[in-house]
Amino acid sequence: MKITLLGTGTSQGVPVIACECSVCMSKNFKDKRLRSSAMIEVDDTTIIIDTGPDFRQQMLRENVKKVDAILFTHHHKDHTAGMDDIRAFNYKLKKDMQVYCTKETSNALKKEFSYVFSENKYPGTPRVIINHISNKTFKINNTSIIPIKALHYKMQVYGFRINDFVYLTDVSFIDSCEIEKMKNAKLIVLDALRKSEHISHFNLDQALDLLGVLKPQRALLTHISHYMGLHNEVNKELPKNIKLAFDGQCIEI
Repeated sequence: MKITLLGTGTSQGVPVIACECSVCMSKNFKDKRLRSSAMIEVDDTTIIIDTGPDFRQQMLRENVKKVDAILFTHHHKDHTAGMDDIRAFNYKLKKDMQVYCTKETSNALKKEFSYVFSENKYPGTPRVIINHISNKTFKINNTSIIPIKALHYKMQVYGFRINDFVYLTDVSFIDSCEIEKMKNAKLIVLDALRKSEHISHFNLDQALDLLGVLKPQRALLTHISHYMGLHNEVNKELPKNIKLAFDGQCIEI
């Protein structure tokens, strides 16, 4: 199984265009972060988790030729805004895109992208098939997906476990029964917005505390704002098996 971290950043904080902090001015490519998203290639199936505003750029950068399914963690705009650009895969693969999300997220998508779901569709409109998910294991082709329910402030969101890989972003609370689903993973990619506390995201200490309980072989921190600090400097402070993720990072497990 191959995991590619398409984006590891966030819309949180001062707009980068107006910021002159050391992170935003850094020449290290690992400090240049698009909105958080991941690609999983497993069992000859390619799954994308979240299509943020940078989705098209991420697909072009990674030269992605095939996407079999889209998984949505939740319906905030920084995780869904790029859904329109799946039309390129409709055209190339000659089929509708399978989308997996909760009923709440599908309702938000239908409101935001009403033209996609219209009875009288404009030619070239993205074509999707919505598959509703809940807190039960489901399959995409031959691959089992285990949802992990969490809270993003008061909003219900989902992370996902695929074999020995766990991905969980935009989270401020996880119940103990959901934490059980994360145990014995080889790789966990986990939300860690910044060092100071935040109302709707894990900060660095909270993420490290949870990973200390879970003890994965390896962990990468994602959804990073520029308030976290410089990539190389923060990594010096972290345990050997836990590092900040960076855009385009590929891991095989």
